[in-house]
Amino acid sequence: MAEIDGGSLDGSLTVVPANEVDWKDLQAVLGAVKCHGDRCYCQRFKIPAGEWRSVSDAERAFRLRVQTGCGDPDVEATSGLVACLDGEPVGWCAVEPRPMFTKLTRTVWAGRTEDRTDADVWAVTCFIVRPGFRGRGITYALAAAAVDHARKSGARALEGYPMVPEPGKPVQWGEMYVGNAVVFEAAGFSQVAAPSLRRVVMRIEF
Repeated sequence: MAEIDGGSLDGSLTVVPANEVDWKDLQAVLGAVKCHGDRCYCQRFKIPAGEWRSVSDAERAFRLRVQTGCGDPDVEATSGLVACLDGEPVGWCAVEPRPMFTKLTRTVWAGRTEDRTDADVWAVTCFIVRPGFRGRGITYALAAAAVDHARKSGARALEGYPMVPEPGKPVQWGEMYVGNAVVFEAAGFSQVAAPSLRRVVMRIEF
């Protein structure tokens, strides 16, 4: 468990591995959120594009429940972290070995010679904060906790693939589920590639 300074949150914020919370707690964060019109349940980078429409919301939820090991503190691995404010679940962050995200887009690999099968490199691919709690620093807390979690789990490095909003151009909240570059900078990441105008690859070495 990571104790985080709540700052302006006016409460005690903790970030814990997802297997240490109940499924209903994770559902409270992810169950009401849609990604590109669907309830993603953090499967966007795991289900082949050609199969996406054939996998129901219920099946995506089931897969996430298995991947996180919710409610089982003794499970060997989990696929993310949950932020709780005064015990109430308010945020989610997906973080695990990079090869688990088999559908990372071509964009994040552009111009790189990285071994995609290197399980010692971990990745942060998604941040979700419940409506009513956004804009209060929870994503920053999740990013910092992801660094700590990956390091303690034996990762050699941790990557993220955030958006870089263009000045003066509006960004839909749903576009930012991968995180904002400034969030990763605050957690100690450095930019290692800029494959497009709107996306960068950021990394921290352990």
